[in-house]
Amino acid sequence: MSHAPIIPHEVVSLADYEPLARARIEAGAWEYIAGGAADELTLRENRAAFDRVKILPRVLEDMAGANTRVELLGRTWETPIFLAPVAYQKLAHADGEIATALGAAAMKTGMILSTQAGVSVEDFGKSAQGPWWFQLYIQHDRAFTKALVQRAEAAGAEALVVTVDAPVHLRNREQRARWRIPAEAEPVNLRGLAAAPARGADEENSIFNAAGLALAATWKDVEWLRSFAKVPVILKGILSADDAELAVKAGVAGVIVSNHGGRTLDTVPATIDALPRVVERVAGRVPVLMDGGVRRGTDVFKALALGANAVLIGRPYVWGLAAAGPVGVAHVLRILRAELEVAMVLAGCPTVGRITKEALWKP
Repeated sequence: MSHAPIIPHEVVSLADYEPLARARIEAGAWEYIAGGAADELTLRENRAAFDRVKILPRVLEDMAGANTRVELLGRTWETPIFLAPVAYQKLAHADGEIATALGAAAMKTGMILSTQAGVSVEDFGKSAQGPWWFQLYIQHDRAFTKALVQRAEAAGAEALVVTVDAPVHLRNREQRARWRIPAEAEPVNLRGLAAAPARGADEENSIFNAAGLALAATWKDVEWLRSFAKVPVILKGILSADDAELAVKAGVAGVIVSNHGGRTLDTVPATIDALPRVVERVAGRVPVLMDGGVRRGTDVFKALALGANAVLIGRPYVWGLAAAGPVGVAHVLRILRAELEVAMVLAGCPTVGRITKEALWKP
């Protein structure tokens, strides 16, 4: 499989990368990466909802000193754009997350390493050239989970991003493709994790009675995690304002409004639609980030205008990774940043802090 870092001149938007990636990724793996839950209504709605939000242009504003910098968790970031945790990146490129990190570092972009990465946290930490966070699935074996957190912290992770919206899922595309994780994409950080203990043979064969679900994380586990974590804890997968309130009360350092890219429960709201209620409830007590459907710099602008402190992208940078390795990842980020800058100029917002609801059209 060729991954020559040559980007055709006609690749000028994130969408242009998708067909290039599809041509380079094995068919079953593509169904895993591209697919969503059930009928994929939420997957499509994540994108469609952005299109319904309109920007209000402003003219003749003073843009002296304009920049895209944002303050978050004690750091100054060059842009409010992060790379979301995506599992099994070796499906897209032989160097997987290591290649992604090189592209992120080139654009001074924060990256979140998945629990299900194809590289160990230790090896990733040694190769990372910029700040990174670690995405955590709390495992049924809490001792294993604690050890994994401590490994990630020792390797240099500056925050923990705990995914809370995916104890189960049902993805028909994957089922139809009969896709299974290939050996080369093995989640190496989960080596040594024993299978969940079996339930009684007389119990009904249902998801409700699955052993893993019986041991799934709860709010008590967030408290437990915070009791020993040495870095900030962020919860990813919040759509409900009530859950956002509980998260703040649990002492987390931030929340990420997310529906897992439309990959867990179908027919839930698009994240850009859920964002304002969460922002209102959180009321500035912790940062609010969001992901889901971001494909243009104007999408980033709209999310910021509706109260997000930053956004995450997922599938688009995987397209860039598959098409051109680290260069493709960096180019995806460069495109998004340029589009965001254009939107800021034409909406009269010289800084991220100036992007508010007033920058959106009110019908």
